[in-house]
This record gives sequence, C-alpha cells and structure tokens, in this order.
Amino acid sequence: MSHHTVTIKGNPVPLEGTLPEVGKPAPAFAATANDLTPFAFSSLKGKTVVISSVFSLETSVCDTETRRFNKEAAGLGEDVAVLTVSMDLPFTQARWCGAAGLDRVTTVSDHNQAEFGRKYGVLISPLRLLARAVFVVDKAGILRYAQLVPEVGTEPDYGAVLQAVKAAK
Repeated sequence: MSHHTVTIKGNPVPLEGTLPEVGKPAPAFAATANDLTPFAFSSLKGKTVVISSVFSLETSVCDTETRRFNKEAAGLGEDVAVLTVSMDLPFTQARWCGAAGLDRVTTVSDHNQAEFGRKYGVLISPLRLLARAVFVVDKAGILRYAQLVPEVGTEPDYGAVLQAVKAAK
C-alpha cells in the first residue's frame, strides 16, 4: 500500500513509503540517538520491540503517549524495548526526556534521512513529520503488529499494543 493517508485535524495528508507487512521481517533502519551517535535498529535484536512513531514529542498527544508507554514498559520486563521515533532534533528529544523523567523509553530522531519514516510508510512528506503509528517486533525481528492511527491527534489503542507485546514475547 504505497498511497495511503492519515488526517491532521480532519484534513487528509499523504504518507510516503509502504507500511511493512505483519508476519514479515521488520525493516532495518538507522536514526540518530539523543547524543548524536548513530542508532541502528539492529542493536535491539533479541528483544521484543515496541516502536512508537510520533508527530513531535512537544505536542500534547505525543507527550501523553510516550509517557504512557514509559509507564507500561515497567511491567513488560527487561526483554522488551520501547523505542519512540520522531523528526524532533536529538537536542529536543534529550531535553524533553530529561524534563519528562523517562527511564524505560529510548527516543531516536529520524530527522536526518527520514529512513524510518519511508521504510515504515509513516512519513508525512509535505510536512516532513511522522504519522502516529505503533509497531511490535518480536525477538526474531518479525513484525507482529502494526497500528497506523488514522488521525494524528488521536492516541493509539494501547490495549491492542500491549496484547500484541504479550503475544510476541
């Protein structure tokens, strides 16, 4: 599905890339860590990974979502990693994480190449931002769950994500 959309305040916006297929290997991607070092998704191999794609950490819904996943992660065990990807600059992510007191969610920036956004089909090209989506990848690197939230300003279905994580473990 290469031509798909989400809405922002009810207005449709196109997404670039193709949504990855559940049951297939999750696409590898590179991003930038908060300390400006390269981040490779492959560094999480062997863990169940929740990938939360957000518009911007400095918006209220993204803030709420990331804090919620940080809280939920505490009960998921050490073999589950929670990764939040946004187009925010690494400096912004580091500042936000410090202020929010996150201890279980890792934030990475896709601002440089938009590789994650394109490979996961969530890049809002006209704005160069990411749509809200959640993906669950099992320890073998297989995508087990994908949720593209139709309206950017809406939170994901946390219950469905948590159920998918438990099933993937």
